[in-house]
Formats: sequence, C-alpha cells, structure tokens
Amino acid sequence: MALTCDKQMLTEPTEGVSLQLGNSRDFIISFDLKFVTNGSISVVLETTEKNQLFTVHYVSNTQLIAFKDRDIYYGVGPRTTWSTLTRDLVTDLRKGVGLSNTKAVKQTKIMPKRVVRLVAKGRGFLDNVTISTTAHMAAFFAASNWLVRNQDERGGWPIMVTRKLGEGFKSLDPGWYSAMAQGQAISTLVRAYLLTKDHAFLSAALRATAPYKLPSEQRGVKAIFMNRHDWYEEYPTSPSSFVLNGFMYSLIGLYDLKETAGEKLGKEARVLYERGMESLKAMLPLYDTGSGTIYDLRHFMLGTAPNLARWDYHTTHINQLQLLSTIDESPIFKEFVKRWKSYLRGGRAKHN
Repeated sequence: MALTCDKQMLTEPTEGVSLQLGNSRDFIISFDLKFVTNGSISVVLETTEKNQLFTVHYVSNTQLIAFKDRDIYYGVGPRTTWSTLTRDLVTDLRKGVGLSNTKAVKQTKIMPKRVVRLVAKGRGFLDNVTISTTAHMAAFFAASNWLVRNQDERGGWPIMVTRKLGEGFKSLDPGWYSAMAQGQAISTLVRAYLLTKDHAFLSAALRATAPYKLPSEQRGVKAIFMNRHDWYEEYPTSPSSFVLNGFMYSLIGLYDLKETAGEKLGKEARVLYERGMESLKAMLPLYDTGSGTIYDLRHFMLGTAPNLARWDYHTTHINQLQLLSTIDESPIFKEFVKRWKSYLRGGRAKHN
C-alpha cells in the first residue's frame, strides 16, 4: 500500500502535525524528509500487547536507541538536506521493547497490529510517505551507503561494545574489528558497485581488506594457527579462538571482491583469499566430532571442553561449505558436506 502526502512545511506546535494511516497489513514505512530545525517523525502503533499503543520516534539527533514507557527513540541524524528514510516498524518496535528491564516485557512476542498515525514535529519538509510490505532495495542501499559513510581510517567498522567470548578469553574492548563483519560488508559493497558502477562502493570494499593483514594484537583480525595457517578471526581474542562460520563469511567477502575488482585492484584480496582457503582445507577436520561440528577451537587453545556447534550453526557450516564447493573444485568440501549432512540424520563416524 502506498500513501503519499504533498511536500509541506511542518509547524512547531507541541502536538505536531498528524497524518492518519490505519494500515494493518504492511509495516515498512518510507518517507522523504528535510528538517529545518530539530524535529522528529513519530509512528504510533497499535500492538499485540493488550492492544496497547507504542510510539516509535525518529529524532534528529545521533542517539542510537532509547526506550521509556511505551516510547522508542531512534536517532536519525540532523537530516538538513533531502533524504529518504526507510524503516521496518516490526524490527524497530521489537528492538526497542527489548531494551526494557522488565522481564514480562522482554519475554513478550510483541508485534504491531496497525499503523495508527504518523506525527511530525519541528520545522521542515515531508514527502512521499509510503507503507509497503517490503523495501529490500531501499534497505540494501541504505546499508551500502551507511558502510561508505562510516568506514574508519583503518578500513573497518569498529564494533563499539565489549565482547567476552568465554571463560579463559580476554574481553574484547569496544573498538574491535570482526573478520566476519568485514567480509559481509565487502560482499554488500561489491553488490552495490555492480548495480550502480559507483566506484565509492568498490573503493570502500578494497579498503576493507586492511584489517585482514594485521594481527589481532595490532587491532587487526589475523591469527596464525600452529605458526602455519592464516586465519581471519570473527572475534580477535587472546588467545585466538578460530571460529569457523565467521572465517568462512570472511572468505566469501574476499572472493566477491577479487572476482569483481579485476586482476590488478583485486590482487590483495586474491592473495588473502587463497591463503585463507589453504587454511580452511587443512583445518576442516579439526571441526568434525564424528557426530556434529565444533564452533571454535577453544578446546585446543585453552585445553577446555569442546564448544559444540548447535544444530543451527551446524547447518550454517554445511551451507557455507556448499557455497564454497561451487567456487572451488577441491573434493574436500563436497566430502565434508556429505558427512556433515549425514549427522543431521543420526549418522555417526565409525568406531574401532
């Protein structure tokens, strides 16, 4: 469903300007926006939580997210020039409610039932208010442009939360990089470049290989297993953790880049990819328990019990190997896919 309002100046009364919507099927909202002063666009939702009304506010500041009573706040920046804002109201509602310290609220499976109205406050312009079922392309380009804007001088996207992987690992302080995040960002940027031919996307993808070359202790993501095998860490812990699924995501990103950038620009990505694939082929047997797979190598690095992969991670390992088997003819990938699939059906390795 598409609802469009004419371009207009927003006034500054306390109650704001209200646009009645009433949609009960579609929860992707998009609009064009330009603020002249500080302001907000708020969406009032009737929810499955006893039909209570929750309001999601998109505010012209840089606060990431906040939740109070039944109000959720997302900072969307000053927006002083025309830009399009596309939001998934289901995600924004549930993510905001998830910040609650109330156990009853946290446990609820809250969903929007109806988009009641949109309220604009401050002074500025609003146009093309649209509610739809999906907006995949808008979300894709919003993510791609965000990656270009927020890439730092080291070529990465630092993760600004503390992460404790487990007992025996030192905590990762805010500002660490993840090879999995780098690889997925590269894959996104490469696709944006292929669609637009805008070299800003390709340049950002090329810069994103920098953390792959630096060891974890130098704020990179590179580890070396047994002084021989290069590995790109999802979590650059001390000691190294060698998480399997994150490593494979990092390789897929490098593959996408080397295939797209060409022989000259893609040379660095190609070398990193080939070294990583050599390591993966050599180390895959270490992740096979005979009845499932292992998430990481903490049992080797710390001397603790193995960290067995849940079935959803096990199927992720299979899916990743299946993809890699389509771009690398080495029989090891198909062999492991066949064996690991058999574990899903109760298969077990032979015993003596």
